Amino acid sequence: MKTINMENPSSVMIAIAWCLAWGDERKPKYKLEVLQLMQQALKDGKEVPEEVKKLVQQVQKLQAINQDYLPKTLDELNNKYPDLWNQNIRIGLVYGGATKIKQYVFESSKIQNIRGASALLDRINLIDLPAFFNYKFEPSHNPNFYNIQCNEVRTWLNENFHQDIKLSEVLIPELIIYSTGGNILAFCPAAFVDDLADAIEKRYTSETLTANSCAVGDKFRLLEIRFGLLGEPIENTLWLDWYRQEYKKPLVQAYFGNLEKNLEKSQIERCTNLAVYVEDAFADRKSFNELTTKLAILFNQRRNGHELPNRPSRGYPPMFETHPYLIRDGSDRRSALMIVQPPKLPRESHFSETLARKHLVGNRAKKGSPLIPEWYKESQLEWEPGIIENWVERYNRFLGKNPSLQQKYYAALKADNIEIAQNLSHIANASKDFIAYIYADGNNMGGYIQKIRTPQKYQEFSRDVELATEYAVYHALAENLHPHELQNLNDEESTLSNGDLVHPFEIITIGGDDIIVIVPANKALAIAKTIGERFEEILLKQVSLAENIESENIIGCYQIKQENKPIDLKRCHRYKPTEAAPSQCQLSTSIGVLITAYNTPIYYAKDLTEQLLKSAKERAKKLKKAGYCGGTVDFLTMKSITMISSNIKEFRQQALIKNLKPKLKLYAAPYTLHELGGLIGVIEALKNAKFPKSQLYQIRNLLEIGKQTAILNYRYFRVRLNQTNQDLQEQFEKAWCQPKDSNNQGNLAPWMYDDGALEYDKSDYPLFETIWRDVVDLYDFIASPDNDSDAIEAQKATTEGDL
Repeated sequence: MKTINMENPSSVMIAIAWCLAWGDERKPKYKLEVLQLMQQALKDGKEVPEEVKKLVQQVQKLQAINQDYLPKTLDELNNKYPDLWNQNIRIGLVYGGATKIKQYVFESSKIQNIRGASALLDRINLIDLPAFFNYKFEPSHNPNFYNIQCNEVRTWLNENFHQDIKLSEVLIPELIIYSTGGNILAFCPAAFVDDLADAIEKRYTSETLTANSCAVGDKFRLLEIRFGLLGEPIENTLWLDWYRQEYKKPLVQAYFGNLEKNLEKSQIERCTNLAVYVEDAFADRKSFNELTTKLAILFNQRRNGHELPNRPSRGYPPMFETHPYLIRDGSDRRSALMIVQPPKLPRESHFSETLARKHLVGNRAKKGSPLIPEWYKESQLEWEPGIIENWVERYNRFLGKNPSLQQKYYAALKADNIEIAQNLSHIANASKDFIAYIYADGNNMGGYIQKIRTPQKYQEFSRDVELATEYAVYHALAENLHPHELQNLNDEESTLSNGDLVHPFEIITIGGDDIIVIVPANKALAIAKTIGERFEEILLKQVSLAENIESENIIGCYQIKQENKPIDLKRCHRYKPTEAAPSQCQLSTSIGVLITAYNTPIYYAKDLTEQLLKSAKERAKKLKKAGYCGGTVDFLTMKSITMISSNIKEFRQQALIKNLKPKLKLYAAPYTLHELGGLIGVIEALKNAKFPKSQLYQIRNLLEIGKQTAILNYRYFRVRLNQTNQDLQEQFEKAWCQPKDSNNQGNLAPWMYDDGALEYDKSDYPLFETIWRDVVDLYDFIASPDNDSDAIEAQKATTEGDL
């Protein structure tokens, strides 16, 4: 049994002690001053008040239970921890957050409104909800910046939920387990579970008017925090002896897991750490994980309209009626309340109150100015946007902690002289009017969470993933982009002009393990690759979070523990498989990248990017069978808006797979991160060698005729080249097109052989696939290292600064 260091107790310990000391009633069991003294004493490592010492000792004993300890019987649990067994005071646990986030954020087609919707949700989740708990922001977050906002939030909370005691007095910062990614999980005194859940829902609705949100809560015994749900009475709990007899039954397997399937997966998948023994499966479920699972079920039920005891079917449902003959707002969803004419805005705009709030917040996030624009003042709407911190401010704070990356991104330029991109045309200006949407999401998150047994580990995991996700994006932007000087700009709505410097990116959201960013098309794949690599490296502590702050780092251990499991690098990677490093991290990312014109409708681009992400995730699941646990990327270049009328999977199936003998697949996406680096390398080599573009297109067109014809024509073009001949052999043929059998000395270029070993349905295999079409599609969207205009301009600025 490990001991708790009372000089540095965890916030979870303070939270549980606070809930126990408050008791089950709305009126605290002890005076509020006593509870506050206890809280401060625990933070300072001092003696707690005598009245609550016994409760604190119980919490200390609970926290000291080793997470791997599992009593064989309930009698053993009772005999070992009788005081915890008999503790009947309940502890509240609340889970909630925004739902249908993309529906709210991408409701409008204007980037200003999308930026505002995302920033408003971030403010509620990252500032308002922690303010309920009197959270004190760290110095790096400029606490004075948020003081007014937090005070206003607490005033709102007390006015809306004030009966016999102010709700803000009930809540303390240590109660929060996590508040990120659009969700919050927190302890609270049992009597205030419904109040807090209602407050979370109402805050989202009162601020956004139309964003969906949901929050639920329940009350649990002290012992349940460590050993999961217990029966009523506790002696009737089904325990390990019961599970040993029943674990093969389908209903039991649905709840605890199928051990036979887990064993089969664990033998072939290195990053899968599922329980294969009865004791492990039972311990994984009978832990704090079981409480969060119950709340997740309640959350889904409430979101779907089910009624819960003591609460209305939905706390504060957003509903705005309209009429077919009234003028609607810019999103065409609600009746317009105002029409704003130029020059107050660049063009005539119709606003409902919901859209006006988004636009106002987007304006503040873009400019960082607290001033309210005249058009909003004239509307006489009373709502204030509060403190809005844009992503560029957070990015600059990160660069301040990492001087080498700051120098790489800014060179000799000053941050104050760089503007935030106002619209997508400014980002596209850095890449011939094309942009890229990057949508990333974590892999194996659910499987990892199933192994978390304590609230402290939940807290650490949430913090680690949040930091790794956000900092991976910052690393990718700093390593691949530079401030861009606008040139040949043709945008009537832009208040910036040629010669102005802008940040060539737009971060829509970074929350939990989700990332949506917009970047110049010519750097999209490099940025996507860097995001995937840095995410894993940060979690493995191979890359520090900050160069000049030693205390800020990853807490958990995410190294793959079972290195003895098989890995077939030739199955994992089609590009130089023997040179690829085996996956080391249990968690990774899948990424969808859509390259398109900046005027492509955003809702259409979002839908396609989500399809690409889904495709990348499917590839990642298949590669697990070969031992690959890293990231995957799928992409699509869309030079015409009407290029795809159906979904991407159908388009590829009908247009890019030829049912010849043998079957031909004219693309190779999705790619692993290692393969993506090789694909970029091929294109850079062709660019540097000035390979004729006409021949690129001719080889691509000949692929559809047949396997042998394509091989003959490719070799005909290749042997006619001089220096490029050698480059193609090294970067393309030897790197990509080697036969799977090492004894076979044949040459398949431009094809690769796929025997379908990783596929579940092998009816369409074997086949031959090629990267050549992907190379042609990306050729104009990969920046050559020798011709990076932004890098050259930054280097010029550095030289001038040195002179």
